[in-house]
Amino acid sequence: MAEVINMPRLSDTMEEGTLAKWFKKVGDTVKEGEILAEIETDKATMEFESFYDGVLLHIGIDEGSTAPVDSIIAIIGSKGEDISKIINNDTPVVKEEPTPVVKEEPTPVVKEEPTPVVKEEPTPVVKEEVKADSTISISNDRILISPLAKKLANEKGIDISAIKGSGDNGRIIKRDIDSFKPSNYSQFTQPRPHLKESSYETQNSTMRKAIAKRLADSKFSAPHYYLNIELEMDNIISFRKQFIQTQNIKISFNDIIAKAVSLSLAKHPKVNSRWYDDKIIYNEHVHLGVAVAVDDGLIVPVVKFSNSKDLPQINSEIKDFAERAKNKKLTPSEIEGSTFTISNLGMFGIESFTSIINQPNSAILSIGAIVQKPIVKNNEVVVGNTMKLTLACDHRTVDGATGSLFLKTLKEYIENPVSILI
Repeated sequence: MAEVINMPRLSDTMEEGTLAKWFKKVGDTVKEGEILAEIETDKATMEFESFYDGVLLHIGIDEGSTAPVDSIIAIIGSKGEDISKIINNDTPVVKEEPTPVVKEEPTPVVKEEPTPVVKEEPTPVVKEEVKADSTISISNDRILISPLAKKLANEKGIDISAIKGSGDNGRIIKRDIDSFKPSNYSQFTQPRPHLKESSYETQNSTMRKAIAKRLADSKFSAPHYYLNIELEMDNIISFRKQFIQTQNIKISFNDIIAKAVSLSLAKHPKVNSRWYDDKIIYNEHVHLGVAVAVDDGLIVPVVKFSNSKDLPQINSEIKDFAERAKNKKLTPSEIEGSTFTISNLGMFGIESFTSIINQPNSAILSIGAIVQKPIVKNNEVVVGNTMKLTLACDHRTVDGATGSLFLKTLKEYIENPVSILI
């Protein structure tokens, strides 16, 4: 009996999916567990496995097309099985064709003649009469130039010996100064054939469109405000070095900060909250979203119950998520349910930045680079390591004092990292 495969709902916000790639074609044998296709959702591109054994009898959506959740994308059955009734009863699949270019009827356009280049006749110049006294200046080099032209040449820094005059007896006049071009002018102004204009375009992916929509919704619906702190990082640098040596696990600064953030959120559930139109939910557990850059944009895998996990566990999960995110191997459950998000651009040398809140979270933390610079310690100026953090808060749920207290707790954990292990 033929089995119908519908467009799956791969995330809680998914309404439609794009068939990014088929790994099988009609007539191929399919086994349960084999990868059938890649489906692009609003959050990620994921591999879709077959749940059935059989032959691929029908493909209901082409690569690059989009279909609503639950519409038929494929049918698997026995070779030669009649599936015409299933196909005919199927609600037509909505395919997202590239936006058709509406061919506009050439509206009676008044053909715009190229603006006639008005051949610039020498401006009716009042012919300068040569008077015996001083209308023409004659230099030691015998260059004939009118007083007005000489004045303009001085103002423009033009060497008059390089100008050929067009006046009487080769005299240099105003017109010659106005039209003068230095000998090297052409190399900067003339078109160079080896330099060509170049551009290209790509269709917006489902993920990119979803990111644009969600971030715009967040930015314009949540009243963002920002809190900034600068931390001393000398202790955490020493702590990380010792931890790697004793535990033989190469944890990153991001792992330590993730753990410190998780412990701080457990103490400040108002920051670890979610806004809804009719209520605010305060979470005592911490599901920490960690922003990861991928080719199509940004994906946020979630470390569940991160406040109860130790540094090696957090290190292992974040590393695994980052690798699988880039290979499109994350599952829907691994990218949903965050209560707070961190975004780190420190590895790119960015000292400080602000992020847009990943709703329905109430806040997001932006992590900058560790910078070595002069700092004051014990009333002395010494060289130290610092890092800037920026907390973006939704003012509907997190007041300024609430966000400040959270950052105060976080600062204590990071500047005294041994307290993370207690």
